[in-house]
Amino acid sequence: MNEYIKLKEEHLATLSKLNKRYNLISSIRLITALVFLTCVYFYYQQSHVGFMIAMIVAVAFFIYLMNIHANISWKRKIEKALIQINTDEIAYLKNEGLAFDDGIEFHDTHHAYAYDLDIFGTDSLFQHLNRTATFIGKEKLSALLLHLLPNEKIKQNQEGIKELADKLRWRQYLLALSKVINDNKKDYHLLMQWSKSKINQLPQLVNFLRFALPILFFVAVIMYAIFNQSVYSDVAVGLFLANVFLALRQFKRIKAEMLRADKISETIKNFSLIIDEIEKEDFKSEKLKSLKNKLTLNDSSAGAELKKLSSLFGKLDTVLNIFVAIVLNGLFLYHLNVLSALLKWKKQHASQIPDWIDVIGEFEALNSLANFTFNNPQFAFPELNTQYNIAFVDLGHPLIKSSVRVDNNVIFDNYQFIVLTGSNMSGKSTFLRTLGINMVLAGTGAPVCASKANIHPLKVLVSMRLADSLSDSESYFFAEVKRLKEIMTQLENETSFVLLDEILRGTNSDDKRKGTIGVIKKMITHKAIGAIATHDLEVCLITDDYPNILSNQCFEVEIVNNELAFDYKLRAGVCKNKSATFLMEKMEII
Repeated sequence: MNEYIKLKEEHLATLSKLNKRYNLISSIRLITALVFLTCVYFYYQQSHVGFMIAMIVAVAFFIYLMNIHANISWKRKIEKALIQINTDEIAYLKNEGLAFDDGIEFHDTHHAYAYDLDIFGTDSLFQHLNRTATFIGKEKLSALLLHLLPNEKIKQNQEGIKELADKLRWRQYLLALSKVINDNKKDYHLLMQWSKSKINQLPQLVNFLRFALPILFFVAVIMYAIFNQSVYSDVAVGLFLANVFLALRQFKRIKAEMLRADKISETIKNFSLIIDEIEKEDFKSEKLKSLKNKLTLNDSSAGAELKKLSSLFGKLDTVLNIFVAIVLNGLFLYHLNVLSALLKWKKQHASQIPDWIDVIGEFEALNSLANFTFNNPQFAFPELNTQYNIAFVDLGHPLIKSSVRVDNNVIFDNYQFIVLTGSNMSGKSTFLRTLGINMVLAGTGAPVCASKANIHPLKVLVSMRLADSLSDSESYFFAEVKRLKEIMTQLENETSFVLLDEILRGTNSDDKRKGTIGVIKKMITHKAIGAIATHDLEVCLITDDYPNILSNQCFEVEIVNNELAFDYKLRAGVCKNKSATFLMEKMEII
């Protein structure tokens, strides 16, 4: 936290200096404008050439000040974003709030674990991890959390995340640029559609005329200036009108390429600034170098090309100003030439735009996991194996404060499956979610909430929290049976990590017991690894039949000073103590 406090103070000091410069430049601009108006007055009074020169100097100086003003304004935006970034991190570490997008749009109740493990939504894993600000960044981060990567890619991500964790200032500057962009899903998809749309080059005749007509127009003007004959002025006017007419004939084509040129131009320009920072940074890890290499072109760079595209969109946008459009096209066929340059750019580079923007998204996603690593230096990057062994030392839930979190050692060897018992409120469900979330984190390349870990990354399959689906006329029980069927089908294809919490609650005790035992037998037949929580102690007897595969473990509760006491420590064996009767007696329910 101290580092964030220090950075916030630095950026506040920088912003204060920028504000002073901003206000000073504003004052000088006002004085320059007054000087210009004064010179205009005296020039019309005295017609002295000195006042004309002063007017020209004042205009040039005013334009110069405008550029400085715009530059300072941009820097102020970045500094404000950086201040907010550090303010949010300080509040987060103080447990004073989550100022980050929760990714609720990615919520999917049918996913194998997203709903059960609270991957998205308020106070979700995504919200705790998310340090993205672009639409594509959020997409990439959500994809990382929803899909298991191959071992080799997990290792590459681990190295990249470790490297980025040490680049705090660089990560924050990249995030500040992304925040200033303020793009959205609609703009992103517009740009993608444009990049993939058909390229309709200008007809050969139009390509010839866009050069020939302006040249002939200026030749006619020059001839009129030399010979002062009306025929040349008539020709010049005719050519001017011909240019305007030709531009109007191509207006539909121009409009088709514009997208929302004003918005897209600014977004692309800001994307180019992010890419510039990636291109300038020196990376050591294979993952980050491979991402950077996607931005390499033979004779240019992705950042430079996107700046060029932004400029072309900006120029094309002026066609909507009728007066400007008539003058520029009448003189130069300006917008036809811009359109031609845009179509040429599109032909050369449009197909690469998705890859370039993807790089931004991937860096944002990895930066989010790097920020998680930086905030939790005590978390460990798991070693990976391919022997279906999973072991955690001091495993805890990553979203629970360290001051109240209880950690446990967990080992799964030889396709081991845990039958977990414990009274209500003893910590069974939290433990299952702890296992699930840490397996998900490990599958992205992020560190896990443990002091040490060695895992075989596996697909996570969960049945813990299902909801009645009124829209599908589906009861809780039937939804659960469908989920169990999906899990079994997946297990037939490959070994997976399975977490089940008190299944088959919608049936009677005998039916539930038989069904639960049947599910356990079927899962271990398919060599599933994981845990099932149950309140039925008779289910635990099945471990006697599979002593090398099944193990009974539990969470106990004690009564201390006439109060329930939970230590949330995992123990070997079957739960012995009960809390429900004691609690109802204490509350005088029975």
